[in-house]
Amino acid sequence: MNIQFVKPDITDNEIDAVAEVLRSGWITTGPVTKEFERELSDYLGTPRVACLNSQTIGAEFILRLLGVGEGDEVIMPAYTYTATCSVVYHVGATPVLIDNRIDSAEMDYDAMEAAITERTKVIMPVDIGGVVCDYERIFEAIERKRSLFTANEENKYQKAFGRILVVADTAHSLGASSGSVKSGNLADFSSFSFHAVKNLTTAEGGAVCWKNSPHINNDEAYKDIMLLSLHGQSKDALDKLHGSTWEYDITAPLYKANLTDIGSAIGLSQLKRYQPMLDRRHEIARKYNEAFSDLPVSWLNHYKEGQYSSVHLYLLRLNGKNEAERNDFIEAMKAKGIACNVHYKPLPMFSAYIKRGFDIADFPNAFKYYENVVTLPLYNVLTDEEVDYVITSVRELLTI
Repeated sequence: MNIQFVKPDITDNEIDAVAEVLRSGWITTGPVTKEFERELSDYLGTPRVACLNSQTIGAEFILRLLGVGEGDEVIMPAYTYTATCSVVYHVGATPVLIDNRIDSAEMDYDAMEAAITERTKVIMPVDIGGVVCDYERIFEAIERKRSLFTANEENKYQKAFGRILVVADTAHSLGASSGSVKSGNLADFSSFSFHAVKNLTTAEGGAVCWKNSPHINNDEAYKDIMLLSLHGQSKDALDKLHGSTWEYDITAPLYKANLTDIGSAIGLSQLKRYQPMLDRRHEIARKYNEAFSDLPVSWLNHYKEGQYSSVHLYLLRLNGKNEAERNDFIEAMKAKGIACNVHYKPLPMFSAYIKRGFDIADFPNAFKYYENVVTLPLYNVLTDEEVDYVITSVRELLTI
């Protein structure tokens, strides 16, 4: 067999929806994107959703909206993809990396709380693999350290909230929930990814949202995000075409990060059948769990009590194995025609972050989790035959 690590679930529905947009004569940001935003908002239960061309730019725009910049600190896990951290550098702030909890992909919340200082403006947790973080613990820490927070008087959000803000990296967790509260409503602000490898895709794309709050004027926040995404232009192309005048203003020299109607057509089609797509992912994850239960392995727990995971990634830890042995396992799987991956190599192991003073020796739990973790293929168009072949191959390699 030849089993890819990931494969997007594209049906005739998506193809027909894109063809309809192409035939419409309007392919950039327009009515389909606005409909996608409304449907996403209804699905998430958030007051508004703003679609953009990536989760990365969405997270950056939230930081800019909140006035985060030079002299400020943003706390986040060291165990994440670079996108989480790079946006902090983009706005001129300083990232503060936190080690994992022992034998966990989540950051150490006690260490997170201890890292809060007078300079901390944002905590940026990451819902790795589709499992939501302990947001209750995060907000408790923020409340205990509330006296340390000093708002930037020029930023309306910092002044209104009067505390550290939680800006979640929810790239993996569309559809996940804690209790009855869906991802997108657990943090103050959230940013989703619709990249080609995500559960729901627009090929490239993302979205930001925020939960209901008396401190946020929903229309103003949405308008501010749109200005950031379209060069600070007061009218988008559709408004200029259908408005009473072509005239527009440039309110500031801003950025270009809009999502097109072509991508939104794909996303809308996927959203209409998203729950069955999630159901299939759960079916595969449960099958893996059952098949590996007698092996010397552990896995990311997608079935925490009171939670519902979006099951974006299946992280399998090869207990007792080191980094070299883990890599040998991945090569052996490749020889069997199965592509695997690793999520994640901790940020302090990359040259970009080593140059900025980070040392993996300061993050022993993150390294320990990384050194024996393998990400197995998990996507809803995997056939039962392919799932069985992955299981058989893992068992053969780990019972030799």
